[in-house]
Amino acid sequence: MTATSAAPLTTGSPRRGRLRRLTAQTEQERLLLGTSWGPRVLTWGALLVMTVLWLIPMAWAVNTSFKTEADAGALPLSWIPPDGFTLDSYRDVLAAGNLQNWFLNSVVVALMVTVLTMVVSALAAYGFSRTTFRGKNLLFALTIGSIMVPPQILVVPLFQQMVSWRLVDTYWGIALPQVIAPVMVFILKKFFDGVPVELEEAARIDGASRLRIFMSIVLPLSRPILAAVGIFVFINAWNNFLWPFIVTSEPELMTLPVGLPNVLSAYGQIYSQEMAAATLAGLPLIIVFMLFQRQIVQSVATTGLGGQ
Repeated sequence: MTATSAAPLTTGSPRRGRLRRLTAQTEQERLLLGTSWGPRVLTWGALLVMTVLWLIPMAWAVNTSFKTEADAGALPLSWIPPDGFTLDSYRDVLAAGNLQNWFLNSVVVALMVTVLTMVVSALAAYGFSRTTFRGKNLLFALTIGSIMVPPQILVVPLFQQMVSWRLVDTYWGIALPQVIAPVMVFILKKFFDGVPVELEEAARIDGASRLRIFMSIVLPLSRPILAAVGIFVFINAWNNFLWPFIVTSEPELMTLPVGLPNVLSAYGQIYSQEMAAATLAGLPLIIVFMLFQRQIVQSVATTGLGGQ
C-alpha cells in the first residue's frame, strides 16, 4: 500500500511543479497584457520588431565574416556573395597575431574577476543586510554613492597603485581593480534582505556560526541572483578595454578587446577579417548567456520574494 501510493507522488511532483510555473506565467501575462487580443498583438509585434532590429547587425557581421575580402567590400552590398562563402577570414585571423593567446588571457582574467567580485560582493552585501555595526549606514551610503563615480577618474591612482605593487603586466594587475562592484553589492544586499530571517535563527539555535549560515543557507537560496550577477560581471570583464589597455604593454598579456585592434590596424581596413575576429570574440558571451539564461530570468522573477 505504501509503495503503491508513493509512486504517483514521486512521478507527479515534477509535473505539478511545471503546471504551477505555467499557471503563474499565464497569470503574469494576463495581468500585464490584459485579456483582449489587441494589447497582446501590439506587444508581441513590438517585441518582434525590436528583436529583428537587434539581430540584423549581428547577422550581417557573421555573414560578412564568411565572405572573401573582395565580396565584403563590393558594392552594392549583398547577403549572398557572388564567389560563395569561405572560411579564409577565420583562417587568416587565427594564423595572424596571438589571437589564441589573447583569447586565453580574456578567459583567465574574466574568470578571476567574476570569482573575486562575487566573493567580495556577496560578503559585503550579507554584512550590510544582516549585521549591525557603528557607521553601517554611512558606509552603505558611500558604497551606493560610489556607483556615480566614473571609472575613468580612478585610472591614474589605480595605475600608480599597480606600479607600486609591481603588478603591471600581470593577470592580477588586470583583474584586481575590476573586482570592486558597488552595483553588485547593492543588488545582492536587496536580495539578502528578502531571505527569511527565521531560517538563520533556527540554524543559530542549532549552533551554526554566521559563516556556516551564510555558506549553507543564504548562498543556496541565492543561486539565481548569484548566477545573474556572475554573468553580468563576466560579460563586463570580457568586454573591458580601457583598464587592460592601460595596465598591459606586453602583447602576450593582452586581452581580446586590446589585442584585436592592434592586429587589424596593422593590416589596414579588412572587413571580413574584422567581422571574423569580432564573431570569435563575442562567441563565448553568447554561449555563456545561452547556458545561464534561465538563471537570469529566474533571478529577475524571484527578486524580492525571499529567495523562493
